Amino acid sequence: MDVAIAVFVGVFLLIAVSGVLLFHRRAMVHRISSAINPAAPKSRTFKNIVKDTGSSLGGIVEVFKHVLPKSQTEISVTRERLIRAGYRSDSAVNILNGSKVLVPLILCSLALVTGFGKLNPFVIYTAALGLGFIVPDFWLGRRINARQKRIRRGLPDVLDLLVICTEAGLSLDQATSRTASELSKAQPDLCDELGIVVLEQRAGRARADAWKQMADRTGVDSLRNLVSMLVQSEQFGTSIAKTMRTHADTLRTQRIQAVEEQAAKTSVKLVFPLVFFIFPALFIVTLGPAVILMMDSFKQLNNH
Repeated sequence: MDVAIAVFVGVFLLIAVSGVLLFHRRAMVHRISSAINPAAPKSRTFKNIVKDTGSSLGGIVEVFKHVLPKSQTEISVTRERLIRAGYRSDSAVNILNGSKVLVPLILCSLALVTGFGKLNPFVIYTAALGLGFIVPDFWLGRRINARQKRIRRGLPDVLDLLVICTEAGLSLDQATSRTASELSKAQPDLCDELGIVVLEQRAGRARADAWKQMADRTGVDSLRNLVSMLVQSEQFGTSIAKTMRTHADTLRTQRIQAVEEQAAKTSVKLVFPLVFFIFPALFIVTLGPAVILMMDSFKQLNNH
């Protein structure tokens, strides 16, 4: 156990030294760039400091990316999950894989510093290693679910603006570009995906392929159904505006049905709090005095 503690302390010191070196290197590069180009000094605002700190921490995490062996299939799956969460940078996969090594070391270091690991060293450090390895994937899954929920909620509003633009005389490509720019503040996630669709179409990709790629990137079922309807509408020559309006109404109906379903489940979910929390309190209040009186009566009978 002493060897394990020494190893954890050594790894922690290595991480700290790497962070200090990275910060020192960034400060040196900043001074050199300021000396070369003094006409455009970079103001050290709070936003810039946070950005520099985040990039430095990302560099520290990337140091540990080679510790975990990853096949190309696992890297592809991880990259797909990161894209669904909205992270498209090239270093996102390396940061995630590195965090699976760095987070367990941090948890073990916290257990060592706080003295909590002395209670049961094997269980505590094993739990810290396992929990630290799972936490990045769990956090990424939460981010994916949250982004998909935002896209699912904002899809009817985006479809309404697409219908308005197409009925006003714009083509579907122009309507997509206009919607992506107009609703970028209200629905940033979905408009970001629409912006990628517009860029892919300008690069020469077919409209159907660009929309299918968006459905695959997001993984939202309602968006995949919309893409299928748009492809069929383009193939059979039906009205695209009518198709999108019908799909928007269907999504709103599904949203109302989901709320009604959650309301209907409330009565069933209340059974467990009633049985485990409310009923025992009621039994104690109602039957408690009677039980006390019966115990006193039995004591008097035993005394006689």
